Order: sequence, then structure tokens, then C-alpha cells
Amino acid sequence: MPNSPTLFEARSAPLNSLGDRGFWIVAGILLAGFTFTGTVFTLLGAWPVLVFAGAETLLVIGMLALYRSQARSSAETVILVSGRLTIQRREGRRREQASFDPFWARLRWEETRLFIAHRGAAIEIGRFLTPEEREDLARTLGEVLRRYRDPVFDNPQLR
Repeated sequence: MPNSPTLFEARSAPLNSLGDRGFWIVAGILLAGFTFTGTVFTLLGAWPVLVFAGAETLLVIGMLALYRSQARSSAETVILVSGRLTIQRREGRRREQASFDPFWARLRWEETRLFIAHRGAAIEIGRFLTPEEREDLARTLGEVLRRYRDPVFDNPQLR
């Protein structure tokens, strides 16, 4: 429905508070720690520690860079327009989209995970949120869906 107003929209993304400058500072601290540790153990004659400590340091920096690149390109959006509830998720290169009839869509909890279910199909929402934020999303979306299913009309002729 191209001209339908948006009744609800929630967007979430993974935490990515470390900017480029912060990343290079953390990488520098890790490399400085590796240099100090490697020098001490090499002077003590335990030079094989240098190889393993260097590999661990490079692995940590590489994993941090990989997380940052994945977090930049990941997001989740829940949109409710008249007649359609759409969930769009992008995690790195993987994209996922599902649409439900909001009148029949139901929120469902499984342990700490939140799902939107409809006719046997279910999709998890709020993956990037903390448990408290997920509960807030469930409360807010549940209220919006309730109001959508049971609208209040202000018609003076019906009074």
C-alpha cells in the first residue's frame, strides 16, 4: 500500500560504539602489550611464547575488525502500515524479510527470545537489543497491535 501511513516503526542495530580512532587505539594498546610481553619472555629465554602471543594478538585485532565490519552492515526494522507488518533484517550479506497480517500476528516469548508468529510461521525480532530493550519493544509493539485490532472510532452519530 504505497500511500499508507506508518503506524509503527522500530529500528535496531548491533552495538558499534568503537569508532575508527578508538579501534586504532585499542589495536595500539594490544600491540604494545604484545611487544612488552614478547620482549620479557624472549629475554628470559622463552622465545616460543613470542610466536603464540603474536598470533593471539593478531587474532584479537582481526576478530575486532570483523565484528566492526559486520556491525556496520547489520540492522533490523519492524514496520507496521495499514494491513501489513513487515520485518526486515540485514546481517552482513544475509538479508531476511517477512510480512504478516497484523490482525493475526502474535508476539511470543521463548525463554529470552521474542518472536512474531502467524499461522505457524515465526520470526525472531530484537536480536540486537538487550533483554530490557526487548521487553520494551514487546510491550510497545503489543500495545500498537492491540490498538490496530481494536480501533476506537470517534463518531458523534454513534454516541
